[in-house]
Amino acid sequence: MKLIIAAIKPFKLEEVREALTTIGVRGMMVTEIKGFGSQSGHTEIYRGAEYAVNFVPKVRLEIVVSDALAEPVVETIRTTAKTDKIGDGKIFVLDVENAVRVRTGEINDDAL
Repeated sequence: MKLIIAAIKPFKLEEVREALTTIGVRGMMVTEIKGFGSQSGHTEIYRGAEYAVNFVPKVRLEIVVSDALAEPVVETIRTTAKTDKIGDGKIFVLDVENAVRVRTGEINDDAL
């Protein structure tokens, strides 16, 4: 099993969710986050004063899938979340040792 963590632009969330559902993803966790990378924030004007915004809003997706589905999930997120502008996000893939469904006690792939 693989844990896929993706940080994407918030306005792309629904489009990415729909695309992932289409390829068979049955669930994900979503968290609103802030961060910075290459884009290093930006400036905004509020009540006439200029402020540096060092952290940019993003959405973090966490998806656990079988090994066979990992590459299609990564490719779907990459192509769907892409805007060709700086700050499109990052995707990380990690191995998952165990998964347990709390309600039934099913383990690993059966728990997904």
